[in-house]
Amino acid sequence: MKSYDVLIVGSGTGGQTAAYTLMEYGLSVAVIENSTTPGGICALAGCQAKKWYYEAAETMDRARHLSGKGVVRPPEMEWGAVLDQKQAFTSAVPDSTRKGFKGSGIDFLEGKAVFFDENTLAVNGQPVEAGYIILATGAHPMPLPFDGAGLMTSSSDFMELKELPSRIAFVGGGFISFEFAHFAARLGPPDQQVYILEAGPRPLGPFDGEMVEQLMAASRAEGIQIHADVEITGIEKTENGFAVRGRDGSEFDVDLVVHGAGRSPAVNELELEKALVAFSSKGVKVDGNMRTSNSRVFAVGDCAATIQLARVADYEAYVAAKNILAEIHGGKGAVMDYRAVPAVLFTLPQYAMVGATEEELKSNNISYYKSTDANLSWPTYRRVGLRHAGYKVLVDENNRILGAHIISDNAAGLINIFRQAMIHNQSVQQIYRDNIMAPYPTRESDVIYMLKPFIADDLLAGL
Repeated sequence: MKSYDVLIVGSGTGGQTAAYTLMEYGLSVAVIENSTTPGGICALAGCQAKKWYYEAAETMDRARHLSGKGVVRPPEMEWGAVLDQKQAFTSAVPDSTRKGFKGSGIDFLEGKAVFFDENTLAVNGQPVEAGYIILATGAHPMPLPFDGAGLMTSSSDFMELKELPSRIAFVGGGFISFEFAHFAARLGPPDQQVYILEAGPRPLGPFDGEMVEQLMAASRAEGIQIHADVEITGIEKTENGFAVRGRDGSEFDVDLVVHGAGRSPAVNELELEKALVAFSSKGVKVDGNMRTSNSRVFAVGDCAATIQLARVADYEAYVAAKNILAEIHGGKGAVMDYRAVPAVLFTLPQYAMVGATEEELKSNNISYYKSTDANLSWPTYRRVGLRHAGYKVLVDENNRILGAHIISDNAAGLINIFRQAMIHNQSVQQIYRDNIMAPYPTRESDVIYMLKPFIADDLLAGL
């Protein structure tokens, strides 16, 4: 029987981070992957892959905004050409992943892994033992309970389409649906019809309600039709495409239906019961050390019952590896900190948030103060014709950041200013001082305008 210090199930971003970290400290490591294309969803069909479409859509979006403001005619975009560029990147990922493992002395075991007992996995029926096991199996599209669900196209397959049809419905009002709807609205044919169908009272439930309203206004301005309270009862194939039917009698006739209703942890086939690993529909249960109910088994990334984001997976993998190394070599372990995890919607404009929403603060009876504005007319946005920029900053009685929400063409960069402030427990006065001399005029220099309502005039005089 083969034996390793650590076995890692899954070759995505979390699995790779753990493997390389442990290997650097001299541990024997093997990575198990059932897919014939190792590398993980992020690189192959998620955060990395989708950015090829985002960059093209952003170029088209900027050109449209500047039409009549110096741009004589918008550029023509070709979806298929963007696909070719994306595939040139993603097609190299599997071999690169294999070569990276081999070159670093990490064994790569291809096949399906299931637990044999508490510290043994069977890979293609062959037992493999380890002192520790890290689960990094990711997630897959969430099963949906209505007739015809199998007729939907996955988000991964959406990014493999040779061309976009004219009528597309995205089922679910979350990250995937909003981002891909914005790609389609910019890169699709001129007669493009895009629908987002959300079962709940509003889309993007984890985000701030007022900010979501702003993003919805920006989305609708690009022709994206957003429908809430649509409980889908079935999807049927028709002569002209598909009919998506709702319980309220609504019907949407489209050429393509895309599954954008979230992803479920990929854990059901691991036979976790044999390893005494507790799990639920939300994923494998872990503590702050990323340890499961089996002290020798850890879980990281989308398969854990935590936050499904690539960088969170990386950090969780580091924490798990650090705790394994502490037990083997001695030293201090690590604990996860989820207090300041940013989330970014790569729509056009982007919506980024960190910390609490206003609804969360109200429901928890937490006192707060806010600075907010919408449809900003600051010069930085007027120059690029962006009409739907906005922000909301929430602070406590000590002027510490409770939450920050930004809609902008650079929200992903701006939100990190507030994330760092939360990590270092900085007051808005400190953030203001730190950004007074930001390169001007830029999106970053605009941060002081967001914070100005919190700053007393007498304090400004002493800066």
